[in-house]
Amino acid sequence: MRTYDFSPLWRSTIGFDRLFDLAETANRAGEDNYPPYNIERLGDDRYEISLAVAGFSPDEIAITAEQNVVTIEGSKAAKTEREYLYRGISARPFKRQFNLADYVQVKNAAFENGLLKIELVREVPEAMKPRRIAINGSSTGNVHQLEGKAA
Repeated sequence: MRTYDFSPLWRSTIGFDRLFDLAETANRAGEDNYPPYNIERLGDDRYEISLAVAGFSPDEIAITAEQNVVTIEGSKAAKTEREYLYRGISARPFKRQFNLADYVQVKNAAFENGLLKIELVREVPEAMKPRRIAINGSSTGNVHQLEGKAA
């Protein structure tokens, strides 16, 4: 597997450090693939993350939403005294993080049929949405000046 060192680029860029952090995270993403997951687009601003968490109950899973990151952690309760001849269903603890775009928020989480489904919605504030600016007509030769007033 190839690894890239982005540190020389940090010296010559300002404000792009988050971009390089995301690139490093993507580079490390191939290391652990448990639990498996899907990411679906449900609409223009709606998404859903589905994690296959067979063997876990809802009270053994914690979902934490921070700024631009949602973290899902799972750990089994005390081990039972069972003798397995073959154990194919993993019960190991896990921690999976997903980086979210700006203004994407976790709206809902549901657990059904061994799948943990997390609903995400992008809600852009009104102040950040593009708006049309009206152009006022002006007569030729008329120049309006604002008078400075002390506040």
